[in-house]
Formats: sequence, C-alpha cells, structure tokens
Amino acid sequence: MTAAETQTPTGYLELIRENADFRSLWIGQIVSLLGDWFNMVASAALVAKLTGSELAVGGLFAVRMLAPFVISPFAGVAADRYNRKHVLILADLARAVTVLGFLLVRHPSQVWLLYVLTAIQLGISGFFFPARNAILPDIVSPRAIGAANAIGSVTWSVMLAFGAAAGGIVSGVWGIYPAFVIDAITFLVSAFFIGQIRLGPAAGPAQSPSSIAAALGQYGEALEYLRRHADTLFVALHKAALAVCFGATLQVVQVAIATRIFPLGKESGLSLGFLFGILGVGTGIGPILARRFTGDESRRLRAAILLAYFTGAAGLAVTAPLWNLAAVLAGTLCCGVGNGMIWVFSTQLLLQSVPGMMRGRVFATELAFFTLMAAAGPAVAGMALESPLGITGVLWSMSGLTLLPAALWGLWLALGD
Repeated sequence: MTAAETQTPTGYLELIRENADFRSLWIGQIVSLLGDWFNMVASAALVAKLTGSELAVGGLFAVRMLAPFVISPFAGVAADRYNRKHVLILADLARAVTVLGFLLVRHPSQVWLLYVLTAIQLGISGFFFPARNAILPDIVSPRAIGAANAIGSVTWSVMLAFGAAAGGIVSGVWGIYPAFVIDAITFLVSAFFIGQIRLGPAAGPAQSPSSIAAALGQYGEALEYLRRHADTLFVALHKAALAVCFGATLQVVQVAIATRIFPLGKESGLSLGFLFGILGVGTGIGPILARRFTGDESRRLRAAILLAYFTGAAGLAVTAPLWNLAAVLAGTLCCGVGNGMIWVFSTQLLLQSVPGMMRGRVFATELAFFTLMAAAGPAVAGMALESPLGITGVLWSMSGLTLLPAALWGLWLALGD
C-alpha cells in the first residue's frame, strides 16, 4: 500500500481553497476546456455540413487522435525535462493562434485545411496533457493526489456537459464560426492562470536531448520501464480500450444519431450538444460517486474499473435500439459513468505508482496508446456506419467488444490475487 493510501485524503473543497497553485491550474483548465468542447462540436458540425459524410466525420476524429500519437515521444521527454508550467503556457499560446485558422474553412474544397489545422492543434495538445497530468504531484501533497485527479476529471466532464451544450446552442442558433473565436480566447485565459503557478525547475533526465535520436532514446527509457512493470503497462492500456469500446468511437456514432435520427437545431447542433453533454454528466458523476466507496485504495480502484466496463457495455445495449431520444440519452449516461470511472481510476493508479522523473513519459505513452485507438476506432466506426450494419448494428458490436477488455482485466485481477 502506498503512502497516499495510508494518509487521510484531502477533501475537494479543502484542496481548492488552500492550494493556490492547484487552484490556478484548475481555473485554467475550466476555461480551456470550455473552448475545447465548443471547438469539437463546431468542427464536427462543420464537417458534417460541408461533406454530408459520416466517414468524413470519422476522419476528423481520427485526425484529432493521430496527431497526439505522433508527437507523444517528444511530448513525454519535454514534460520530464523542461519546466512543466512553461510547457503548458507555450502550448496554450500556440493553440490560441492555430484555432483562429478554422475561420478560413468555408467551402467543401477547404475541408482539407480543417484537417490540417486540427492536426496542428491536437499535436500541440499532445504536449499539454502529459505535462498537465505530470505536474499534479509537483503542486499537491501525496494525500491530495486523489482529490486533485478527481477534480480534474470532473471538471473535464462538467465542461463537456456545459461546453458541448453551449457549443451546440451557439452552433445551432448563431452558426459555427463564433465557437472558434471563443476557443482561441479561452486558450489565452488559460495561459494567464497557469502563469500564476509557482513551480521549481524540472527534475527529469540529466541532459537535454540534443537531437531527435536523443529524445527518442530518453523516451525509450519509459518503454523499458513499462516492459519491466507489467501491471503499470496494463493500467496504462485502459484508456486505449476505453477509446475503442465507448469513448472516442461513441462520439462518431453520436454525430450520426444526432444528424440522422434526432436532428434538432441548425446543422443538428442542439441534439449533438445534448448527446455530448449527457456523456459529460455521466463521466463526472461516475467517479465521484464510486470514489465514496473506493477512496484511494488500489484494490478497490481496480475492482471499480472492472465494474465500469460492464456499465459501459450496458449503456451501449440500451442505446442500440434507438427507441427514442430519452432512451438514447439514458444509455449515453451509463456509457459516461463507465467512461469516467475508467479514466479517473487508471490515472489515479499511475499517479500513485510511477516515479516523478518518469511520470511525463509514462503519461505520454498512455496518451499514445489512447490516441492510436481513438483514431482507429472512429475511422472504423465511420466506415461501419455507411455499411449495412447501420447505427444499431455498430452500437451492438461495440457493446459486445467492451466485454473483451473486461474479461482480460478480470483475469489479471484474479491472477494478481
């Protein structure tokens, strides 16, 4: 049992009230995520409008995921070698400039530009997210790690619910392009708040990588670490399994549900916002409720991850018949609950076990696993949605697929006991 598990955990309000550095990081996250969800709803609606193709929407989500995958080796080294606060600020400023380019995409012949700008934006985000995860133990105490991780995830979920709904309203009422301007502004505000964090020099690799080969060599140390720690590797694979089963893949299906089955608002922006929003509600309440029973104890967190897979599979099964919008929203809520539990608790297990000087590279590797599967899943889903399977068949297939990682993780837990 780790030290973090033997100490009395810090409360959520206590952490926010007493830790100014975490509070600054948290406020920056709130603002930045608001713009992120505006951007995702708007860009998905724009592609659907310009192309009329679910395959093209699936391609957009694939690009969103592949870009961080490609950049992950360098992002992990940067998060361990350089001041993590500076990495976060530079990423925010670069993304603010990039997203303004979305305003140039006005015709079907310009969709390629949207893909390119999305790749640049998400490639920069590939530097941001490992550094953001890795910085938590640098600014909070061991007994506050669980609370900080949960707050960060719930914030992601709440902003998904609020930001997606708000983005859907903005896109559905005023059109798509104002969302891109809002996104750029939020990155600037986020950079300002992150700048308030007090953080000492990085304690990572002894030497700065002088070449691409050197950076890849330092990243290879993380791969070797995971090879020697099989349990950590399996924990780091959960988000990848989640992406395929009922994470990023589900978002592509939701676009099809919103545009084909339950279109509401201009370019179906309202229905898409509702679907993304209820998914965010589930991802927020799931880990918060479950953590009342698990605390930060490793064995309970692992059991909760197993339960989360079955919850997600059940949610997909409820959604698949497409009886009505209420049933679809209920099933989506269940998927969100399972999604949130897997995301938060796998991150918690890594925060409690991975040493600080390796943390950025391990989280970057986890992000690489996740983004690779989150690119493959939506691409396959986009093709399947245009096949005889249709929406219902895809959802049933995803529900059955979710039982595979559940069985493997259950077997690993049994062998571990």
